[in-house]
Amino acid sequence: MSRTSPSAIALEPVAAERSGTGNVVRLAVAQALAGANSTVVFATGAVVGNMLAPSKVLATLPISIFVVGMAACALPTGSIARRYGRRTVFMVGTGCGVLVGLLSAWAIVAADFWLFCAAMFLGGAYAAVVFSFRFAAADCVPAERRPRALSAVMAGGVFGGVIGPQLVTHTMNLSPPHLFAATFLAQAAVAGAAALVLAGVRLPRPAAETVSGGRPLAVILAQPRFVIAVICGAVSYLLMNFVMTAAPLAMRLCGHAQEDANLSLQWHVIAMYGPSFFTGRLITRFGASRVVATGLALTGAAALVGLAGADVGHFWLSLVLLGVGWNFGFVGASAMVLDCHRPEERTRVQSINDFIVFGMVALGSFSSGGLLTSYGWDTVLWVSFAPLALAATALARTTARGAPRPGGA
Repeated sequence: MSRTSPSAIALEPVAAERSGTGNVVRLAVAQALAGANSTVVFATGAVVGNMLAPSKVLATLPISIFVVGMAACALPTGSIARRYGRRTVFMVGTGCGVLVGLLSAWAIVAADFWLFCAAMFLGGAYAAVVFSFRFAAADCVPAERRPRALSAVMAGGVFGGVIGPQLVTHTMNLSPPHLFAATFLAQAAVAGAAALVLAGVRLPRPAAETVSGGRPLAVILAQPRFVIAVICGAVSYLLMNFVMTAAPLAMRLCGHAQEDANLSLQWHVIAMYGPSFFTGRLITRFGASRVVATGLALTGAAALVGLAGADVGHFWLSLVLLGVGWNFGFVGASAMVLDCHRPEERTRVQSINDFIVFGMVALGSFSSGGLLTSYGWDTVLWVSFAPLALAATALARTTARGAPRPGGA
């Protein structure tokens, strides 16, 4: 009969830790590459929509459909991960990432607004998969390291914030007279590179209890901490998307150059993901609720700065504050979700959280363009205070009750 030596047993945790760290690194690199997809969409979507749409009121519809794609594909992403593993989801998602670039370029050349909208839906599907990277990273490490692993992967988005705007700036005029056609071809190539990185991620296949086990869904959704996590995550993302969707077009309407809009968006995305280098440590030290509260306060400050003026500096500072506020609010809320499920429930609970969050974001996204074109930039900013007050009130009341033990048991 074979025996396992004590040294081999001692090495197993070390090997598991190294494997987990390697997966987190790969997911962070993939986040950097795949994050360029969303940045390119938000930098160009409203401008391309304004060029191709049959009515200027529909200018931001492509970005709204992008968010609808995120919401619509959140639950299928979780279902596929639960049955076939996260790696399968990663490959399907990056395939969508390649398609969105190719179809968008074709739509621009053909001046086909509705084809561009269809491509944006695939872009949203890709983004839904990319956002699952953060939870995949948390699955790779022990419980006490999960907030930092989640935050580390989100930090990869800093580089996505640089890659995306630079792709736009250096490629948007390469295919005259078809503005941005070359940009989307470059985005498809970057998505292909992300697929190669993700091919090296090694995650275990789902166990039988993961596919069919866990508490009833109603019990999970009724947890106060899950409810507040969803509210805060949804409001943080909704307001970031609501304002960012309108900002590039608002800058154009205010007479600012596309290059200024690209640079402002670049710093916005850097501000979205840059704090992730230390957000995990802040959550570990001060708690997720306090980090979320800080994020909501920064989002309010972003709206106030935007209302103070409409020059490039005001847009830039407003978008930077908005980005940091989103990071604290969204990453903090994601960390709260980790306390609301048991191991066998994780993919189901995480995908439900993303579905609700992205669904609310989609509703807000549809109204952003109409408010901007009909009532102006200031109205977009004033409207943002209503959901902000809702989230802050709910967070204050729930925090006063105290946090339950992880797993909601």
